[in-house]
Amino acid sequence: MEIQEIKQRFGIIGNSPLLNRAINIANQVAPTDISVLITGESGSGKEVFSHIIHQMSPRKHGPFIAVNCGAIPEGTIDSELFGHEKGAYTGAVGERKGYFETVNGGTIFLDEIAEMPLGTQARLLRVLESGQYIKVGSSKVEKTNVRVIAATNVDVYDAVKAGRFREDLYYRLNTVPLRIPPLRDRKEDIFLLFRKFTSDFTDKYRTPPIQLDDDAQQILINYSWPGNVRQLKNMAEQLAVLETDRIITGPTLLTYIPQEVSGRNLPMRIDQQKEDFSERDILYKVLFDMKRDMVELKKLVAEIVEHGGVSPNFANHSQAINQLYRDIELPGNPEAQFTLQQPVNNNNNKPDSFNITHDHEEVEESLSLVEKESDLIRKALKKHKGKRKLAANELGISERTLYRKIKELDL
Repeated sequence: MEIQEIKQRFGIIGNSPLLNRAINIANQVAPTDISVLITGESGSGKEVFSHIIHQMSPRKHGPFIAVNCGAIPEGTIDSELFGHEKGAYTGAVGERKGYFETVNGGTIFLDEIAEMPLGTQARLLRVLESGQYIKVGSSKVEKTNVRVIAATNVDVYDAVKAGRFREDLYYRLNTVPLRIPPLRDRKEDIFLLFRKFTSDFTDKYRTPPIQLDDDAQQILINYSWPGNVRQLKNMAEQLAVLETDRIITGPTLLTYIPQEVSGRNLPMRIDQQKEDFSERDILYKVLFDMKRDMVELKKLVAEIVEHGGVSPNFANHSQAINQLYRDIELPGNPEAQFTLQQPVNNNNNKPDSFNITHDHEEVEESLSLVEKESDLIRKALKKHKGKRKLAANELGISERTLYRKIKELDL
């Protein structure tokens, strides 16, 4: 059967190459009896493809059943799929047939297969390999002839690596992988689907037809549609029922897009990113300042050594050293200054050594990052006379982070 005939028969709308490829794979695999794993996001139409495979297979006259594995409690899923004997567990007042028994000769569609418990996965693997299963509470081996089509909206291989899904079952189900493209990858189909849905709903509710202006069409096409076709159909029904003005504008359409979803893919503002890394930025600033000071000090020492301990610009060196150490508050005398003493040369052949002195007792510098952080904040506030906004800009952090730091450090 041609792809266009399949679309007409099963009500599929769209001309996307990805969609056509998926239909073509379903058409080719349908006459066989092998298992198929359908992957795709929620709402993309995975169950429709399971019907295509069943209806175009030799089992089309047999029963078909769709089972949502994620909706069945773990304690009862074995009973639902394989049946149980009377008295198998508390509440089992009678014998019950499972889906694999009632659908014998047909097709069973296991949706959300990744949600199936590991114990049930082992039972399913046995059915796929030999067609045999055992009811809960029984020791008798039963036989069934069922084709299994599975579907999931998660990456099953990631679940295999995480130990949540059996690897042997994955390869057994994934004989023919069939991927359904999300709606955002079928932009050329979005407006066609919307027109079909709105036409159906306006006929159903006997309301005037709906039209979109140019802005609304662009919003419709460029939106990411995380809920895929299901979300688009839901929006079309809301517009058909609720809107009195049948010409839908861009602002009107935006009111039907959830805000928490519509903003999901927007780029983050840079100041919001900075908020998350404010503490790291402060520590980097401290380390970079320390490195810069060490480089300057090395330059001074190298120049002095190069001149044999004598330099023609001692005054300039003194200013540079005072500049390097101006941020260090020494105990007892925060205003202490470093000086370079000019050596007294008693002979003309060899200069005397020089001395670097300061007017306080030398203490070991603290290397605590917390203290450095506190010092930087204090100095920024002092420099800007307590204006926190200016101090925050100086430190390269947000004003809110500065407030939090002042409170944490009790400044």
